[in-house]
Amino acid sequence: MIDLNKVPSPAYVIEEECLRRNLARIRSVKERAGVTVILAFKAFSLWKTFPLIREYIASAAVSSPWEAQLAKEEMGGAAHAYSPAYTEKDFAVIKDSCSHITFNSLAQFDRFYGETLNHPAKISCGLRINPEHSEVATGLYNPAAPGSRLGILREALGDRLPEGVEGLHFHTLCESDSYGLERTLQAVEARFGDLFPQINWLNMGGGHLMTHKDYDVEHLIGLLLRFKRKYPHLEVILEPGAAFVWQTGVLVSSVVDIVENGGIRTAILDVSFTCHMPDCLEMPYRPVIRGALPEPADGKPTYRMGGNSCLSGDYAGSWSFEKELRVGDRVVFEDMMHYTIVKTTLFNGIAHPDLCLWKTDRSPEILRHFSYEDYKTRIS
Repeated sequence: MIDLNKVPSPAYVIEEECLRRNLARIRSVKERAGVTVILAFKAFSLWKTFPLIREYIASAAVSSPWEAQLAKEEMGGAAHAYSPAYTEKDFAVIKDSCSHITFNSLAQFDRFYGETLNHPAKISCGLRINPEHSEVATGLYNPAAPGSRLGILREALGDRLPEGVEGLHFHTLCESDSYGLERTLQAVEARFGDLFPQINWLNMGGGHLMTHKDYDVEHLIGLLLRFKRKYPHLEVILEPGAAFVWQTGVLVSSVVDIVENGGIRTAILDVSFTCHMPDCLEMPYRPVIRGALPEPADGKPTYRMGGNSCLSGDYAGSWSFEKELRVGDRVVFEDMMHYTIVKTTLFNGIAHPDLCLWKTDRSPEILRHFSYEDYKTRIS
């Protein structure tokens, strides 16, 4: 457990012990199922933790030239790339940093495949497919919604894949369980299974929340083993992101002021939902606060948690506590490692929280402290 007296506020704090626990489970799935598992940078790319992650997992999934360059420099292995669209400038970096490149359309494949043929390193090319099956309820995160720009529909491919296509890639899950993958895989096989003899690998994308306490890991491993027995020539690739850092860290904040309006008391914090916890507003969801009751309770001190930006909607619900909050009290938001640091903004010039590692020896390491210069140099 993190000693809150030893870490600054505001700060994202990742616990090494919890991270290693997740990594051990992910490596176990990889080894027992005989599949390739890679880290999706879009969910987590705190690169100063990569030396630790490399002890368990060797590669990454990237979606841009900057992510590809980061993988090459800090992860140490050739990455797997997918982007909705590459430009000539982007592709020059992508092809020098990646072993696998997935294209979102046939036009993109036709445009760039030739550049991979003369590359000194072997590059395996694939196509993203749309199985027209979704397990995602939130429209913002649903890649298989009608009219989606992501992935190629079956009727566009015909009976033969273009020469040079070695793999297919689908991604339709979001913090999903293994039964969602099973249903999705059935849809993929029904629509694209006849093309499997023409490829060498199948990337099943991300969204596999295999480190969640209720995730049925044995079902996942059995599902993957059955699939591999059916298609023994295929390398199976999974690229979860959130699963790597699920329940591994927190966002530590402090109460700066308490204001009241119309019977609603708001604790204004030194963090912002829109700047530092954007999924709370986008999903939306109500995060867990350490020490708060699960739901607002009559007769208990209750507060809306307000961010410190000028956005009027910079809040994400109300929480009840056993005692009154005071200015200076710490408020700790649980499970704040995935899709937070990678999505933060400097809106309003609000200071970015420190990035910290709580090590197994029970001491903190400040990985990064942000300054005014980070804000100033970002905007011009």
